[in-house]
Amino acid sequence: MSVHPLKRFLYHHTVTAKTYNVIRNYRRNKYNKLSDEEFARQYYRRRTGRELHLENPETFDDKLWYLKLHVRDPLLTVCSDKYRVREYVEQCGLGHILNELYGVYDSFEEIPFDSLPDRFIIKCNHTSDVNAIYDREKPFDAVYHKNEFNYWLKRNAFWGSREWNYKDIERKIICEKILTQPGRSSLDDYKFMCFGGQVKLVFGEIGICQEDGSHNPDSVRNVYDRDYNLLENVRFTRKNFPPELLPKPANYDKMVEYAEILSKPFRHVRVDLYNIEGRIYFGEMTFYHQGCSSIVTPEEMYYEAGSWIDISGL
Repeated sequence: MSVHPLKRFLYHHTVTAKTYNVIRNYRRNKYNKLSDEEFARQYYRRRTGRELHLENPETFDDKLWYLKLHVRDPLLTVCSDKYRVREYVEQCGLGHILNELYGVYDSFEEIPFDSLPDRFIIKCNHTSDVNAIYDREKPFDAVYHKNEFNYWLKRNAFWGSREWNYKDIERKIICEKILTQPGRSSLDDYKFMCFGGQVKLVFGEIGICQEDGSHNPDSVRNVYDRDYNLLENVRFTRKNFPPELLPKPANYDKMVEYAEILSKPFRHVRVDLYNIEGRIYFGEMTFYHQGCSSIVTPEEMYYEAGSWIDISGL
């Protein structure tokens, strides 16, 4: 989302930047003393207005929270790390769908801007929506981005919504090639919702990325079944859009195949892929969609999607 002018101003002065970060940390840390379960109940209530049912989980979010509180598979940490997940994709025989990586750094100051390509995207590997696009031909607020990225390198993303898989990620900054799609200001995003290694739903999203690389809070989302048939009355949090804006992409069956290969070891995972004129690219893997706080309609879909998550043995 766009940067508030006051925040940008504060981040250009050492003293005010430190003061601002103290306030940020206080707001983010005030729930840290809660147990994971109590945090889950309060967080979910604040985000959705609903009550979480962990004793007898049935809905999509109930089951996701149950997984979040009980699954401790180290592979989740690898696949949540935007850098190390590349190892996993390679091991699955899908190295050809990885985007080009330009470099990995421990701090913003380490990025060798003069020796990298004229345009690239900068990301943190351990959290979401900490991105920036560098373009040598356009103004770039290096002071602001230095403070923002270095702030997040000190933050453990686990505390944001108690996603255990982020807790032990070694925090890095990564720089990658910018992918562009003809006729679009940002890439169309295909999110494959996989349950027990099978694609059950697909979220097609338009306009997810803003010009500066940050996430667009007003992006729109349609919900499709495994065969890319539109589920007209189904919504997962975001608004729908006219389906003709996102026709079934070329090599769609390959996308389903790749998503199922990557999701095979997991009870549930969202596999994000891009498709640029038939060429498929890997985006990321997300285990707890929307922080386990979706607004799903109709109510029947909330329970149907929950029925696809197997929590036996936990």
